[in-house]
Amino acid sequence: MSMENSSTGTKFILLGMTDNYQLAVLLFGLFFIIYFITVLGNLGLVVLIQVSHRLHTPMYFFLSNLSFLDVCFSSITTPKTLVNLLSQLQEVSFFGCMAQMGLFIVFASAECNILASMAYDRYTAICRPLLYHITMSKVRCLLLVAGCYLGGLLNMVAVTTSITQLSFCQPQVISHFFCDIPPLLALACSDPWVTQVLVVGCGGFTLVTSVMVILVSYLSIFMTIMGIPSVSGKQKAFSTCASHLTAVALYYGTTMYTYLQPSRHGSQAGNRMISVFYTMLIPMLNPLIYSLRNQEVKVALQKILRHSQ
Repeated sequence: MSMENSSTGTKFILLGMTDNYQLAVLLFGLFFIIYFITVLGNLGLVVLIQVSHRLHTPMYFFLSNLSFLDVCFSSITTPKTLVNLLSQLQEVSFFGCMAQMGLFIVFASAECNILASMAYDRYTAICRPLLYHITMSKVRCLLLVAGCYLGGLLNMVAVTTSITQLSFCQPQVISHFFCDIPPLLALACSDPWVTQVLVVGCGGFTLVTSVMVILVSYLSIFMTIMGIPSVSGKQKAFSTCASHLTAVALYYGTTMYTYLQPSRHGSQAGNRMISVFYTMLIPMLNPLIYSLRNQEVKVALQKILRHSQ
């Protein structure tokens, strides 16, 4: 039996994280703390970059956008997850599910593009330092960031429009804690082939292009650093890339594990835990990575704290 999703009354049931109420309460407390730190850390980093003139550079312009994306990325899944952990009926309307999935696509795609833009910025700074301020002009940085968001919007429109044309079977139970694409397609009664092609095409294009930019940029950076004669010069060059490389490894490692692995029976619980990592933990860790490993951010923060006393 199938139900056409054109009905405004169509609802999905999210299985969530656990059926154990005591564990759900513990997870609620843990996720709430993680979300609070995520919002505070990322918005704090955005404000710090805006008020500190020494951080008004292309690298920190991209970093402020990454922090903004991390807040948005976490906010589309975590608040609903917190509510569902303490709710007996973990329902979401069809339109609410499509909105959550669509925003997830936008911010996930934009974050891939921003990370690639940051790699290109580091390449220009290390490999072409004399042309850096010309190459990474304010206009070009704005265009790069606009392209990052536009790419995410195009992916969202293509995939979400296709999914809204599907019909879904009863019971409409999503084996996840948010409306992700794979568990949604698993519920489709109509043939999801076109949607699957769009998902692979849009996601694959974003992933391949961003990874290629990152790999080519860092290959060029590595070759340039190896040509630096002094050890201190090499260490300084590596230190400017360490935070970004850490963020790239965490984000791409978890997303690739989730979306590129073959389907396996009984792997839903493991996939949910990995999803927690990249939807909640990585957005919390990014500001810590960039503040703890970045001397310029530390100096700017200390200067502001001294002025506030």
